Amino acid sequence: MTLLESQELAPESPYVWRARRPGAGHRLICFPHAGAGAPAYTDWAGLLPPGIELVAVQLPGRQNRIAEDPFTDVRALVEVLRHALRPVLDGSFSFFGHSAGAVLAYELARALRARGGGGPAHLFLSAQPAPGETGVRMLHELPDDDFRDEIIALGGIDEEIAEDEDVMESMLYTLRADFTLWERHHPEPGAPLDCPVTVLAGKEDPRAPLDGVERWRDHTTAAFTTEYYPGGHFYFLDSAAEVVSLIGRTMLAGDTHGRHA
Repeated sequence: MTLLESQELAPESPYVWRARRPGAGHRLICFPHAGAGAPAYTDWAGLLPPGIELVAVQLPGRQNRIAEDPFTDVRALVEVLRHALRPVLDGSFSFFGHSAGAVLAYELARALRARGGGGPAHLFLSAQPAPGETGVRMLHELPDDDFRDEIIALGGIDEEIAEDEDVMESMLYTLRADFTLWERHHPEPGAPLDCPVTVLAGKEDPRAPLDGVERWRDHTTAAFTTEYYPGGHFYFLDSAAEVVSLIGRTMLAGDTHGRHA
């Protein structure tokens, strides 16, 4: 394996982490959930088929960018990413976003289309109800202790980290900023996308109720499929191999008529 080809996800620019695979015909660009960064997808590099290169987006306020303030405006974030991701928005690429990352992936796809650029070949949206859906509890205005309890209850945070007050204080600052950003966000009305959409969710996820997930079908004129997995909001941490396998098969086969769960 050459230095230019690696199973390791590594930073290439402030916003782009990549596991380079020269010659790969497809690229999967991943958008992390609230409070998380590109390393959330580290294990995916070794799970994807050889023909797919992995890219993960790194936002301010986490890991190597911990000293930077998180974004407070969705439009500004999308516009920055539209430029920052240009080096990886060539050829055939698809987006995957989990939770808040799903909304970010969706909004970037809309922005690329609106400006005449090439959009994703496929949009994979995880653990997130469709825009405009109500009934999910808002967390960003909760008192600190309640906010912390709700975040821990959702899962996705190791017990050792949850017990480390200093680490949790730093994480909760970014988490609250992200929840504030996305819970206050109301997408502008617009035409549906024209790329296939696959929505994934945990069967026991209180933040992605079935009816809200299914309404993503109204946001594309192309094929729409859903996939449900055992577990809650962070189902994909326990089902990474299955999730990545589904994404890989869909991307390589151009399968826009997969099973509707």
